[in-house]
Amino acid sequence: MTTRTYRHPLPFGAAPQADGTTRFRLWAPSHPVVMLAVEGQARVPMTALADGWHEAVVACAAGARYRYVLADGTALPDPASRAQDGGPHDASIVCDAGAFRWRHTAWRGRPWHETVLYELHAGALGGYAGVAAQLPRLAALGVTAIELMPIATFGGTRNWGYDGVLPFAPSAAYGSPDALKSLIDDAHGLGLMVFLDVVYNHFGPDGNAMSRLAAPFFDASRRTPWGDAIDFSQPAVREFFIENALYWLFEYRFDGLRLDAVHAIGDTSFLVKLARRVRAHTALREPDRHIHLVLENEDNRASLLAHDFTAQWNDDAHNAIHVLLTGEHDGYYRDFAKAPTARLACCLADGFAFQGEQVARLGRRRGEPSAWLPTTAFVMFLQNHDQVGNRAHGERLTALCDAQALRAAVALLLLSPQIPLLFMGEEWGCTQPFLYFTDYHDALADAVREGRRTEFAHQRAFADPAARAAIPDPNDVGTFTRSCPTPSDANQPAHAAWLAWYRTLLATRRAMLVPRLPGARALGAEVISAGAVRARWRMNDGAALTLYVNLHRQSAGCTAMPAGTVLCSTPDDAAKRLAAGELAPASCVAWLEAPP
Repeated sequence: MTTRTYRHPLPFGAAPQADGTTRFRLWAPSHPVVMLAVEGQARVPMTALADGWHEAVVACAAGARYRYVLADGTALPDPASRAQDGGPHDASIVCDAGAFRWRHTAWRGRPWHETVLYELHAGALGGYAGVAAQLPRLAALGVTAIELMPIATFGGTRNWGYDGVLPFAPSAAYGSPDALKSLIDDAHGLGLMVFLDVVYNHFGPDGNAMSRLAAPFFDASRRTPWGDAIDFSQPAVREFFIENALYWLFEYRFDGLRLDAVHAIGDTSFLVKLARRVRAHTALREPDRHIHLVLENEDNRASLLAHDFTAQWNDDAHNAIHVLLTGEHDGYYRDFAKAPTARLACCLADGFAFQGEQVARLGRRRGEPSAWLPTTAFVMFLQNHDQVGNRAHGERLTALCDAQALRAAVALLLLSPQIPLLFMGEEWGCTQPFLYFTDYHDALADAVREGRRTEFAHQRAFADPAARAAIPDPNDVGTFTRSCPTPSDANQPAHAAWLAWYRTLLATRRAMLVPRLPGARALGAEVISAGAVRARWRMNDGAALTLYVNLHRQSAGCTAMPAGTVLCSTPDDAAKRLAAGELAPASCVAWLEAPP
């Protein structure tokens, strides 16, 4: 097997040179004097360059530990550290980015329409090596891509990942950089893509060196829930994050990125520039690679999906389905309480439910017209880290709704032409919660705990202070351990039916739908009755996909004669009952008609 190395040279950070030295480069416009402290060596003054840059070249090799020291004696890690000797309060490590030997060098990714995403938390599955152990099982299930929740170094050893402070350094809590590369290489050998969730809208509250080094990195006039907003008008700021995206894609060989909460960035011109740079770099370096850029964007900016971005998470579809399954109306589910069935029909026909309509909860209009986009521009899911973990007690749908209705919803998810995403454990009907967890101490721990409980005070179920006090403490190690699914549970008889259902539907999708997805378009969707929808799509070969779903407990009066190939009938007699004039409660029927 031919092996090779990959490296993405960064214009900042620590870069080992061929002559045995290492070049250190730092943007610290707030400090005219910065010292470099390499362990075992005398401190070296860095040369001040133009525009706030500092540079030093010293004799040291990969493996050296180092920090930057300010005039007041404060020692800080490198904001562009490729690896940490622990967490963000520890030393940075000089890395030879090209030392790892990749085995699956012929891998070029997979076309987007083949994607079945599986979101997971690396720490909850035992670190990078623990995730790697699950890859054969996931490939056999029918998953084609895993998506890692953020892995940038954060404060402590337990965190969802959205509190990262060193975006270039994969968390040592999960393993070494080479262990992460090995995980990705193993996945490619099994035909699995690997996506990374990246956070460019804020830094976490513990260990943020950038706030000490570069005040211009932030815009004090604009506040966010996490503090001063990042100032993307600064060229150095834009380059920092654009290089981060290129680094993960070309040095670590990730096949795609999911950009977290881009509505909180504010500056859409930065997003456009980032995507263009990724596409240009790919065309120059590896034009035959499939690289995918996916957005989370509460603003439903369909226009961002016109060119260089691949898709967006479809929260609207999730919210409509969740309201139909559970009847919950708190928080953002309030926007779907009045007409959840119509909202679902709109999502199946057009992509987004909100395409410029006024949203009372927000006090503004939300969204842009989206019907012109391909069906694969939307990532649909029933569960994910947010929708499970941002519940006070982290309940999964298995604990919240009727099992047969959930079975029908899973069929809708996996047989819709939109791109499906699963959340770790859902394929076997996991009943363990996924809770919000952190590893903070002292005043910050108190603030996070109380802030978490205050978030739910407006919900009726938590109006009583005693109910809020029962919300798990994010900093308790038990909160984390309770959130770790046990993959061996998939082999238990109680979970066998769920696993078989997912496996069957994914096999059907792979054989019958995936080849027909490029160029597929919606023919429309309509409400049959409360909770019941009919949707149709024209596939690329002229075949018509028809799907009837009823997520309520009452049957709906309608007659349809399934023609062609029946892809799904749940419960088993649902297709027969539909032909007789009844869409059964908690049912889904789908079929594919040959081209006329």
